[in-house]
Formats: sequence, structure tokens, C-alpha cells
Amino acid sequence: MKNILKSTLLTLLIAVSVSAYSQKGKFAHIDSNELLAAMPERAELEKKLQGEYQTLEASLQQMSQEYQRKVAEYQEMEASGTASDLILQTKISEIQDLETRIQQFQTSAQEAIQQREVELMEGLVEIAKKAISEVAAENGYNYVFDAAVLLHKPDGDNILPLVKKKLGITTAATIPVK
Repeated sequence: MKNILKSTLLTLLIAVSVSAYSQKGKFAHIDSNELLAAMPERAELEKKLQGEYQTLEASLQQMSQEYQRKVAEYQEMEASGTASDLILQTKISEIQDLETRIQQFQTSAQEAIQQREVELMEGLVEIAKKAISEVAAENGYNYVFDAAVLLHKPDGDNILPLVKKKLGITTAATIPVK
């Protein structure tokens, strides 16, 4: 009787352990950076961002040309010796003000480009997340880890090919991620 009880208890314990282990689910991983770089929408995003960057760069170039012109005017006035100290001081002040505006513009432009990149990437990330979730559900994965942020990849399947297929990405070529 004691052996039957032990045997039943052991069988029950094994069954519960196997059941608990099987309910933990399947694990998969994906490199989200690689996925985002492979998405065709990424190329469109990069073009849009590059266009906005070039517009800001053109404005900065105009400001730099104005700065160089003002410096040249000042140097001519100073060299000719015909300008009063008051006029020279005014020119120096104008140059310093313009220098400050250029620095502020550079800082603001850099922040604006970074913010715009974040805004544009949000839509792309949402598309990727949706596809990853759908592939995980379709293939019975309970957990999907992002291999781009892990130091050690967990045991599981790489679902990158499945997500690429889901998104209709057929090329292996990728756009470098900045």
C-alpha cells in the first residue's frame, strides 16, 4: 500500500511538473533592429528625414554666409581706418549676436531632427510590433524576446523570417540603422 501511494504520488508530481513546464510556453526571439532596417517603409522614412535635414542645413548655410559677410565688412572697415569706434563696436556686437543665433539654431535643429525621427519611427515600430504579435499568436509563442537588447539569446526560435514574410519583405538587403 505504501509503495502504491508513493508511486501514485510520484506519478502525480511528474504530471504536475510536466503540465507546469508545458504551460510556460514556447520562446522565440527576433532582432528588432534588423527587422526595422529591412522594412521598405524605413527607406521612405529615411528619405523624408533627409529632406527635412537638408532644409535645415540650407538655413544654417544662409546664416553662415551672412556671418562671413559681416566679418568681412568689419575687417574692411577696420583696415580702412575710416570707421569710428562706435561703428566697429556695433559691428562686433552684430557678429556676436549672429554667432549666438547660429549656435542656438544648430542646437534647435538637431533636437528637431531627433524628435522628428522618433515621431516617424513610432509608426514603423507599431507595424513591426503588430506583425510580431500576429506571428507569435499564429505559431503558439508565448514569449518573444528582442535579441537586439539581450546579451545572451534565450532558447527559442528566431521568428525574424516569419515576421518578414508576414510584412511581405522578400529582400535580404537592409538599410543601415543609425
